Amino acid sequence: MNSSERAHLYVAALTHPGMSGKENEDRYSVSAYRLRDNTPSLLAIVADGIGGHRAGEVAAEMAVETISSFVAESDGNQPTHTLREAMIRASQAISESASATPARKGMGTTCACIWVIGNQLYTVSAGDSRIYLIRGNNIHQLSLDHTWVQEAIAGGALDPVLARNHPNAHVIRRYLGSKHEVEPDLRLYLHSENDEQAIGNQGAQLYPGDILLLCSDGLTDLVDDVEIFSAVRRGNLEDGLDNLVDVANQRGGHDNITIVGLRVPGKARQVAFPVAKPKRNVRLACLSVGAIAIAAALIFGGVYWYLNRDAPNLQPIGSTPLFQQPTNTLPEELSPQPATTTTSSPLVTPNSIQPVSTVSPVGGSIPAATLTPWPTNTLGP
Repeated sequence: MNSSERAHLYVAALTHPGMSGKENEDRYSVSAYRLRDNTPSLLAIVADGIGGHRAGEVAAEMAVETISSFVAESDGNQPTHTLREAMIRASQAISESASATPARKGMGTTCACIWVIGNQLYTVSAGDSRIYLIRGNNIHQLSLDHTWVQEAIAGGALDPVLARNHPNAHVIRRYLGSKHEVEPDLRLYLHSENDEQAIGNQGAQLYPGDILLLCSDGLTDLVDDVEIFSAVRRGNLEDGLDNLVDVANQRGGHDNITIVGLRVPGKARQVAFPVAKPKRNVRLACLSVGAIAIAAALIFGGVYWYLNRDAPNLQPIGSTPLFQQPTNTLPEELSPQPATTTTSSPLVTPNSIQPVSTVSPVGGSIPAATLTPWPTNTLGP
């Protein structure tokens, strides 16, 4: 792919060390490219370093640089394979560096990546840095937290209400830099899919007005999904990110906070999140059950008519239908963002790691609050 000076999405990015006084171990990158056929492409990465003693920031920066370089050298024809391989190589590089340098022993990083090629979305993640999609009046977490708590909740072994105060609340189960080969998560959850269907969602279509967010847990530990939705749904994307960082810091800012926002240009329109399609055998089973039910109803109706064919003047029981057709009310549309900008800031690169706002504009139901505990700075067993 060839580098491009301009991206085909609105971009806003912001990182802040938080209020605890710790070094900022988060890193992020946004890079624009053009494929050989001139299709626009954009790669966004957020990495949250873990390990302490400045080693976390080294791991996060290595992740961003390795993944960015690997993707840039690809031709864009196999995005899911490229993202998976890039994350594996980044994890290997971090692990080797940690083994060779005593001061870096135990370092690692979470990582979440978005790759948009044209209007198609591809994602990969490891850890508890999150990926969100805001579409219309809905916010949806596309990624899954790789934490002990999330696994326990999913397995029914832990009540979500007790998650935050659990002794293992801080344990991350998947990260880059592990001695064992990392398993990049290519599941992209758009609805209530199973794992196979979620992987099949790679390449999902984006629509005008869609907003994608990448963020470290310094945000999601303290700001819930409803508040994230409210902050970025309308108006300037950069202002929304500023507001989110302010809220997190007002609530303690115990960790570094990093957010990358991407918005598809154009006037937003009402597009529903796709419903997971059942597998073919499930569809056939449903059709079979439906056919049997219809046949039974016809037989019952025939018998009833035969037994009551001479009954005089039967009156209807009532006039209220058994099933009332629902009335659908479309939610209010998003206000479109302006197509022009007054700034000319360059795209965020792996070396742009200062805790300042960097902008490069170019151009359901809302779920419950986050359950990710804090601070997630301890490696998993």
